[in-house]
Amino acid sequence: MPDQPGSPAPAPARPGALRVALAQIDTCVGDLAGNTEAVLAWARRAADAGADLVAFPEMTVTGYPIEDLALRASFRRGAEHALTELAAALADAGLGALTVVVGTVGESTTREHDGAPARPTNQAVVLRDGRVHERYDKHHLPNYGVFDEFRIFAPGGGPTVVEVAGRRVGLLICEDIWQDGPVAELADDDLDLLLVVNGSPYEEGKGHIRTDLAARRAGEVRAPVAYVNMVGGQDDLVFDGGSFVIAPDGTLLATAPQFVEHLLTWDVPARGEALAPGSLVPPLGADEEIYRALVTGLAGYVRKNGFRSVVLGMSGGIDSALVAAIAADAIGGSNVVGVSMPSRWSSDHSKDDALDLAQRVGADYRVQAIKPMVDAFEGEMALDGVAAENLQARVRGVILMALSNAEGHLVLATGNKTELAVGYSTIYGDAVGGYAPLKDVDKSRVWALARWRNTHAVDAGLVPPIPESSITKPPSAELRPGQVDQDSLPPYDLLDQVLDAYVEHAEGRAELLARGFDPEIVDRVLSLVDRAEWKRRQYPLGPKVTALAFGRDRRLPITTRWREPIATASTTTEPVEQH
Repeated sequence: MPDQPGSPAPAPARPGALRVALAQIDTCVGDLAGNTEAVLAWARRAADAGADLVAFPEMTVTGYPIEDLALRASFRRGAEHALTELAAALADAGLGALTVVVGTVGESTTREHDGAPARPTNQAVVLRDGRVHERYDKHHLPNYGVFDEFRIFAPGGGPTVVEVAGRRVGLLICEDIWQDGPVAELADDDLDLLLVVNGSPYEEGKGHIRTDLAARRAGEVRAPVAYVNMVGGQDDLVFDGGSFVIAPDGTLLATAPQFVEHLLTWDVPARGEALAPGSLVPPLGADEEIYRALVTGLAGYVRKNGFRSVVLGMSGGIDSALVAAIAADAIGGSNVVGVSMPSRWSSDHSKDDALDLAQRVGADYRVQAIKPMVDAFEGEMALDGVAAENLQARVRGVILMALSNAEGHLVLATGNKTELAVGYSTIYGDAVGGYAPLKDVDKSRVWALARWRNTHAVDAGLVPPIPESSITKPPSAELRPGQVDQDSLPPYDLLDQVLDAYVEHAEGRAELLARGFDPEIVDRVLSLVDRAEWKRRQYPLGPKVTALAFGRDRRLPITTRWREPIATASTTTEPVEQH
């Protein structure tokens, strides 16, 4: 899958203009040397592009989010040392006159009370002439969703305005622009530009929310807002970049592409001159945006954790097909190992589709029949029903983990958010793995993404990576004769609607019935979701792409007697496996 096009080289700055560069780069948590080397390299690019000021994302030096690393004094000392060395390196490289804004962890700390851990600050630092010129500590520390900053950081206070070539640049960090106070403090400071450095994770539909907010803030300070955001995958978070500059009247003046490192330049005009547009990148469609987020998340996890290849079970179904395509786009098809593990119940068309998929994406394809292993187990243990079905899935998990141990591959779990919500996966079986690319993608969107990826290939004159039959055939675990998912679950389009209301929007049974959903379906789905929390806790991490992902976003107790009041209410805590 080709990268998105970058912006053309900038023209020379207009006389009297201040050229600002926004460097949306991919950092890695804890890689102090690698992150500062990247800053030095991108600062050189900014200087070569004629920039007077270059801004990097939030927590550039340390990577983001650093979580409890912030509480380690040794880590804070290392970050401060790296920052000092970076300032000197910029000057030694002839970049001392360039104003460089980077993020890091503040070394000074405060305590809530005796015995509590010392909390440092989330800091933006202005480097110039080989030294630290200004420090700004983030005021508002988000404590919702995936964020837990109030636990590890202490809030800062007071505005910071930096003079750059005679222009006044106000400085804020991420959450500060979402709150009224920090912006109000800058409203009367006669700014030429409000610069916001960000580590804002991706989620579907968030882009316009950012630009709408920035436009409002630009109007309040009566100056354009320059918003720089990081890019790349970090554990279960994906950062999409998408940096931009916006005018006080809401006009987008310059935009950067999403999901790629990029240097966006824009000229702050001389006072009295009109704001002029710079480079504008067309926005991505919804399916392409999510697909690229999944590719970015997987690529970041593989690379930053030292893996070179991945392995997954190729069943011939839609989920494993989409995961294989994502993996091939993320790290190259030759680094993807696909294993077909047919059982006595596996259909010929599924085996054919798995081979076809592997050939399309260029994967290393292998076949390992599970029947002899299953027969050996069943020769020692009398199993039937769901226990026999789960045995097949667990044997497949053993095979994938054995290959991982023997050859060093990262095992990918192929389940989707819908299955995870209702517990339709086998713990230690198809739930095995180190990373789950579709963890936050519901089944309906899985089909949409597969169709988008194939259409994207056709439009580029390439072979579609996903066999058409994998998209069109009824989904089935193939763990017993004639099995299809709809034997155990409502139709996926209906199921996803109920799950969206119950999981994403926290609506209860009464609200769901008021929407017109069938009571029997509502009761069944709510019971499945509530009883599967223990499975979700043990599922691999995967990239967050919606407003509410399982994991950091949604923290519910496993041991609880609370249940939505349904017609078949029960206080049992016995978990139910679906297959």
